[in-house]
Amino acid sequence: MSITSDVRVGKLAASHPAVTRVYHRYGIDFCCGGGKPLQTVCDEKGLDTQKLLAEIEQELATNDAAGKSWENEPLADLISHILATYHVPLKEELPRLEQMARKVVAAHGPRDPERLAELLTVYIELKDELEVHMAKEEQILFPMIEHGRGAVANAPISVMEHEHESAGSALRRLRELSDNYTVPEDACTTWRALWHGLETLEGDMHQHIHLENNILFPRALEQ
Repeated sequence: MSITSDVRVGKLAASHPAVTRVYHRYGIDFCCGGGKPLQTVCDEKGLDTQKLLAEIEQELATNDAAGKSWENEPLADLISHILATYHVPLKEELPRLEQMARKVVAAHGPRDPERLAELLTVYIELKDELEVHMAKEEQILFPMIEHGRGAVANAPISVMEHEHESAGSALRRLRELSDNYTVPEDACTTWRALWHGLETLEGDMHQHIHLENNILFPRALEQ
């Protein structure tokens, strides 16, 4: 595909997974914001479009084979990949992170009570939403798609996309509350592990939502 400033960031990530490395460097939202043209994103972030395009070209020239593109793979295979790579690990990771967050707030809450308390609240709301969200996908939407009924799944897909937006907002707020996951110099081991775990969760969720919003859902609606 021709990479120009009017290409949608999500479409580019779907065709060339390696480009997400560049997106991460500049905080470009390619999952929930995947429908925006690259030029619009650059204007919003004050980035030099031509420099970004050159960096993308360089990344793809060296690393494009490192990621698998799911644009033309069977939808059932893509769903299996999403379940194995994201849903299954999340069911273990979400409670683990909650446990650590509660320990950090209990031990260190007095030093920054408002921010740490809000971080715990935002995280628990995100965890609860994701657990319900994954159950709806596994029990309703994914079976519809696997049985070739994606074209009539507009309503559940719309709900999933709305919930993705909510998750994206929560992830952004967690990053703000943690000062971009900057670990305090005197942080305990649990605090350091929590910040690392939350930042990893953010990156995984961006890839997870990207695969659904920019590849699975559009293709399913065309079944």
